[in-house]
Amino acid sequence: MGARIVSLVNQKGGVGKTTTAVSLAVALARRGQRVLLVDLDPQANATSALGVLGSGRAGVYDAILDETPVEECIARVEEEGVDLVPSSAELSGAEVELVPVLARERRLANALHPVRDRYDWVLIDCPPSLGLLTINALTASESVIIPVQCEYMALEGLSRLMETLDLVRRNLNPGLHVLGVILTMFDARTRLAQQVVDEVRSHFPQTFATIIPRSVRLSEAPSHGQSIFRYEPGGRAAAAYEAVAAELLERVGVAV
Repeated sequence: MGARIVSLVNQKGGVGKTTTAVSLAVALARRGQRVLLVDLDPQANATSALGVLGSGRAGVYDAILDETPVEECIARVEEEGVDLVPSSAELSGAEVELVPVLARERRLANALHPVRDRYDWVLIDCPPSLGLLTINALTASESVIIPVQCEYMALEGLSRLMETLDLVRRNLNPGLHVLGVILTMFDARTRLAQQVVDEVRSHFPQTFATIIPRSVRLSEAPSHGQSIFRYEPGGRAAAAYEAVAAELLERVGVAV
């Protein structure tokens, strides 16, 4: 069977996607799961959030474009208990470089195949766009998790994302499904936030029960190269991501 490969995807930036990818990866590892996080975003935010310096080392660009064995591209993040395939600035050219490549949509799937049996989960942090890198992630994945910010127009981009998922299903990956929607950056003081929660839940029954609160500490943690579990272990945000991880494991039938 091998690892469950899950893409965290939303073409809208600033929705807490990378924070969710990193926090969920570490939360799953804390529950005894073997986790590989793949940073597929040229901004390399997940790489820096885990305190890994991408420069001068092999990473996801090498695995996809140069077919460097992915084993040589994995960095062990001992303090957080996860493995990482780091990103780097080189990746920003990958969208263009992939265009003439044969079977270009399958490069990531092919790269990950040899290590799939080593992990329980492979989480892919996608770039905030629906270009070739995201298509690679969706082709390699069996499911997606969609972080949605509790703000005005949250649903607007989701219909376009659903169209992309349909296209990928029809042409590249028939088994791809939505594993869940995670509501992020919830501010209990605003009525709008609760309206967004109700609206998203009415459209997407697979929305997680746990909502991630807006948190200054959560936005500070990446600049210290730490997950929220190291930066503020007893805080509300850490507790929320713990709860999402528990829900996720229950959802896929892993004993929590």
